[in-house]
Amino acid sequence: MTDRAGTPPEPDPPAASDAAPGAPEGARKRHWLRWTALGVSVVVLIAAGVGWWFYRKLDGNITTDTTAADELRRYEKERPTAGTTAARNLLLIGSDTRTGEGNSEYGRDKGTQRSDTTILLHLSAEKSSATAVSLPRDLMVTIPSCRKPDGTRTREQFAQFNWAFEFGGTACTIRTVEKLTGIRVDNHMVIDFRGFKKMVDALDGVEICLKEPVDDPDAKLKLPAGRQTLNGEQALGFVRARKSIGNGSDTDRMDRQQQFLGALVNKVQSDGVLLNPTRLYPVLDAATKAITTDPGLDSLRDLYDLARTMRSIPTEKVQFLTVPRRPYSYDANRDELVQPAASQLFRQLREDKPVAVTPHTEESDKAGGRDTGTGAGTGTGADGKPDDADTPLPSATPTFTGRNAADGACS
Repeated sequence: MTDRAGTPPEPDPPAASDAAPGAPEGARKRHWLRWTALGVSVVVLIAAGVGWWFYRKLDGNITTDTTAADELRRYEKERPTAGTTAARNLLLIGSDTRTGEGNSEYGRDKGTQRSDTTILLHLSAEKSSATAVSLPRDLMVTIPSCRKPDGTRTREQFAQFNWAFEFGGTACTIRTVEKLTGIRVDNHMVIDFRGFKKMVDALDGVEICLKEPVDDPDAKLKLPAGRQTLNGEQALGFVRARKSIGNGSDTDRMDRQQQFLGALVNKVQSDGVLLNPTRLYPVLDAATKAITTDPGLDSLRDLYDLARTMRSIPTEKVQFLTVPRRPYSYDANRDELVQPAASQLFRQLREDKPVAVTPHTEESDKAGGRDTGTGAGTGTGADGKPDDADTPLPSATPTFTGRNAADGACS
């Protein structure tokens, strides 16, 4: 019903003893405001309850790796000392395990797993840059004596890097990286095939460009040439394929992984995923289900703080490179570090000093993406530990071939 002017009349406030007909106008308004406040409070409480439920659900998705933490505590005295700045080093490990739902289709479960991809991510103290260094799985390194899942121990040995994960899981991999680089690993994340796919799907895919078509049955990948958006299954094949794309080397695959990660970071930042709850929730749900972390990174708050740090870094300051290396002298199918460049890179990261990357050139591509860097350095000792503590650093920022997230995967 409307009044004569055609305007709906204002509803009367709910009846109550202090706002009954004939009550003063001020009392009627106060009573109406109380009911309004009550209604708003109920809505806020419901929203808070739903928000808390979502938080608990996401928080409960995360798997904590207490075994690695316990093992690392046993070897605290031999580990590099913690840095004096707010810089942070994370080890990101992609596991090739076939156990677990959705992973068996990539091969038969033999009860073992190796680190298919390992990246050391350095976040600068000022949170102004992030440097992601790929460590080749075939790199020959000294792997310390590690505790195996059955409780027995391996002997210290010189072997290819990804055996460390098979021997003693995350703790053995971390100790191997720390022995190689002299850099203390503050936190770690492990992600498997299924988790990677789900995260890409939650982002509605990631765009890449192919110069040539790809048909790789082993990687379950068949794509035409050109610009396209990969779903989770296709993205997994893209970062895992080796023989069917490029020159078939692990070098080329690591470069492709870096391209994809750059495109992933670029999409998350440019599409406003972190600022849109309706888009952020499925990404967080997939991510928290996919990862296993140390106790220092096993809560939604911890992961959010990490994501917020990454969001604040300009994409051109999110850098990707592979540690300088070349074919191993005694086996061309394995790798060894290029010195003094590798030691210089490790030292820059240990001391939170700047590192610059430049795009691959025709010359570096012919060398399989390897780069010796620039500037001075000393190399490593027989035990694999950096021995450059007394060598002064050059004044110029050392440069290595690589890329940044602003390049994306189509540059």
